[in-house]
Amino acid sequence: MNYRNFITIEPNKRGGKPCLRGLRITVYEVLEYLASDLTEAEILDDFPNLTREDLKACIAYAAHRERRFAIAPVSV
Repeated sequence: MNYRNFITIEPNKRGGKPCLRGLRITVYEVLEYLASDLTEAEILDDFPNLTREDLKACIAYAAHRERRFAIAPVSV
């Protein structure tokens, strides 16, 4: 999944936070809904502008960001 086809960042929209396809729905919000045990169907019902691919793009974006984190060595 190439999340770059779905995630947009615009400085004047939602404070420059990553959003879906230029909409005002942020990646963070979608991830928070998923983490709150809402199902895909419930999210899509609440936000008819979103698609299943949008939800997958949010997860792919989060995975990519997590992979980029530098891991600090643990001192023993």
